[in-house]
Amino acid sequence: MPDLYTKKFIILPQNAIATAGSCFAQHIAVRLRAAGYSVVDVEPAPPGVDPSEARAAQYGVYSARFGNIYYVRQLLQLAREVLEGREPGEVVWEREGRYYDALRPSVMPGGYDSPEQVLAHRRSHLRAVRRLFETTDVFIFTMGLTEAWELVDDGTVFPTAPGTIAGDYDPARYALKNLNYQEIVSDFIAFRLLVKRVRPRMRFILTVSPVPLAATATEQHVLTATAYSKAVLRAAAGEIERRCRDVDYFPSYEIVTSNFIGNDAFGPSGRDVRPEAVERVMTYFFAQHPASTARPSEVETIGDVEEIFCEDALLEVFAE
Repeated sequence: MPDLYTKKFIILPQNAIATAGSCFAQHIAVRLRAAGYSVVDVEPAPPGVDPSEARAAQYGVYSARFGNIYYVRQLLQLAREVLEGREPGEVVWEREGRYYDALRPSVMPGGYDSPEQVLAHRRSHLRAVRRLFETTDVFIFTMGLTEAWELVDDGTVFPTAPGTIAGDYDPARYALKNLNYQEIVSDFIAFRLLVKRVRPRMRFILTVSPVPLAATATEQHVLTATAYSKAVLRAAAGEIERRCRDVDYFPSYEIVTSNFIGNDAFGPSGRDVRPEAVERVMTYFFAQHPASTARPSEVETIGDVEEIFCEDALLEVFAE
């Protein structure tokens, strides 16, 4: 019987690793850093900022201050904005006199004072993401959802429904887009080709988040919507890995959701992956990619890690 996971390529200690994706990707980033990997952070917190405040503003959560990137179309959209100058049809959302970046509304709790501040911070973010694309050796991306909210006019997609964190829902302006297999495969292939223009040596590891949907904007039950979404994402990831020699697939989804005896992977909410399940996932990864220098002080604190940010839980509020 073949091993559950066999690496497709070697990650060297000096390789610059970037992480992005849905909520589960936050676990991966923490474990890689603690194990001594060179995980990139192009937008660190400013000096003197309290660590809890920095984390609430999502500094250090990913390799840039993206917020959660739940679907590949978000990732492609960001790359086109950074590398091709694409202008999203909508960038600023307002709520109670405060202003938010519609493409990453959770990164500034409480919002900004003005639309101009939003745009200035976004320009800085895009410059940082360009540096990320230009310097990353291994890009790890966790696919999370197929359901997206898009702007009808130009197809701009948002990480959360308008009217949850900020903005106002208008059915004439926004529509639900449930991305299919072909679209996901095409979007990632386009993203890969685009970023390799500025970083030809970049390689990719894909994972699928095991975290089930909190709610669905479709007419399905949340259980069937979750099954559909994860099946589509897993199939798309497999096809991308099959087509591309520089793309590896790591089976975190299978490890967490499999029916191993005693595999009680989720906490009481049914959506929070227990720390011991995350450790089981990363054991398989490190068996193929052994870290060169672990940092014991960080490893010891992993069990107490950080709140995980998941905007998709807000769909429950939106559905109501």
